[in-house]
Amino acid sequence: MNHEVEGEFDLAAVDIAVVAGYIVAILAIGFWVGRGKQSADSYFLAGRRAVWPLVGFGLIAVNLSGTSYVGLAGAGYEEGIAVWNYEWMAAIVLAFFALFILPFYLQTKISTAPEFLEKRYDHRSRKVFSVFTMFTAMFIDAAGAMFAGAITLQLLFPGVSLSVLVIGMALLGGVYVIMGGLRAVEITDTAQGILLLVAGGVIFGMVFDEIGASWSSVEGAAPEGGMTIAPPADNEFLPWPGIFTGVLWLGFYYWTTNHVAVQKVLSARTVNHGRFGALFAGFLQLPLLFLLILPGLMGREIYPDIENPDQIWQTLAFDFLPIGIRGLVLAALVAALMSTLDSVLNGAASLVTNDFVKELRPHYSDRRLLIIGRSMVGVFMVIAALWAPQIVEFPTIVEYFQSFLGAITMPVVVVFLGGIFWRRATAPASFLTLVVGCPIGLAAFVANEVLGLIDIQFLYLTGIMLAFSVLLFVSASLATTAPDRAEIRNVTWSRDRLRDDAASLRDTPRWRDYRVYAVALVVVTLVALVPFL
Repeated sequence: MNHEVEGEFDLAAVDIAVVAGYIVAILAIGFWVGRGKQSADSYFLAGRRAVWPLVGFGLIAVNLSGTSYVGLAGAGYEEGIAVWNYEWMAAIVLAFFALFILPFYLQTKISTAPEFLEKRYDHRSRKVFSVFTMFTAMFIDAAGAMFAGAITLQLLFPGVSLSVLVIGMALLGGVYVIMGGLRAVEITDTAQGILLLVAGGVIFGMVFDEIGASWSSVEGAAPEGGMTIAPPADNEFLPWPGIFTGVLWLGFYYWTTNHVAVQKVLSARTVNHGRFGALFAGFLQLPLLFLLILPGLMGREIYPDIENPDQIWQTLAFDFLPIGIRGLVLAALVAALMSTLDSVLNGAASLVTNDFVKELRPHYSDRRLLIIGRSMVGVFMVIAALWAPQIVEFPTIVEYFQSFLGAITMPVVVVFLGGIFWRRATAPASFLTLVVGCPIGLAAFVANEVLGLIDIQFLYLTGIMLAFSVLLFVSASLATTAPDRAEIRNVTWSRDRLRDDAASLRDTPRWRDYRVYAVALVVVTLVALVPFL
């Protein structure tokens, strides 16, 4: 059953034609959709007309970046199914988001996630978080997508340098989003989301059949302890307490405060379309165990000595899929990377336009704002492309991203959740938590991951930073004047809001009640976990 792993893959002419045709089609859609864009709102938020399937597939496409798409299979090969904790936890977080947080974002008509902090606190918190978000968008998300795409394509084109492939990814993604904006991204996200899921399903089926088509064969292929989502507390990759000290809170950062993801929801036509889109994305998180993680795990049986686990998914695709279909799967990988890059660049540019330019130059027309926004996409594309090749210096790209975000984003999570669910939270406390907590988190990351001065598993470090941020936020809030409750009524949760919502749904059929689907999502998720405890 063991196969020999080849050093590189050869694309047939048909495969190359499929990839080229797909990329041309994607660019054509961007140009066509971008015609007549005359306002920043239509460019950055698709005119706030997105229906729930577009919102849901957009969220999934952002999540399935090249790093995660290839990285999930690689983690499955190396560690087993523990990495699924990030995906099922996302389903729980999205259910909570749809029920309790999303309505505040859409009902206040914000254009960016940082704008909500201004409505709840003050302009200082908005500006700090905007700068923070632009920094992470360029140096983490956009650069990461370019790098992941380049190292994947380098397997197919080994004679081309990494820098050239990074430039190619930057040009494809950047030109596309400059012309089309978020509406173009949404349309192609739906097509790409379906393509990615179908490709994963086909590979799972073929590899499952190859190793014996039985669950016992899957279990036999797993590394020791690799069929549980609750590894020992001293596990270096994902200890079970880390699910609660880190994975949960990283989920809240990514799905409820990260502007790149939140922007997909802000484009929803109505609150209900946003809610159903988020819940739809939650349901789509669960099959990723079978579509991405288990194919990597089963690959251990076929390629027991593969040099780089992150190459397992591509290796399976080229070994098992026929000519032509291989090209379609490569197109899926390119699509995932382009989608992430598009969304990140569009989101970062929207922050500049909405959080800075509009305030400094309120007299600017929508057309001028649109030109500035498109120009900023180009600027961010260049900066991210210049940084992307440097990521090769870091030992593990996926764990680097997770540990970085875990250390630096906990102040953001505390400020957002605290602001919505604790009416005593104050503007000075928000500002202090962000300007003190984020730099301390960055210092902790450098000391732990770069300099090796301390040795703490990064999910535990995430929990420490969470506790520190909560202590700082609560102490500062209690030490400063409480906000006027009337002024923050529309941006804080209360039982009255819950009762009003229930009353408005009293005559709504069950099949149209978002609460039914949210509860179903949580129940299905928890039941799905039982076999893997």
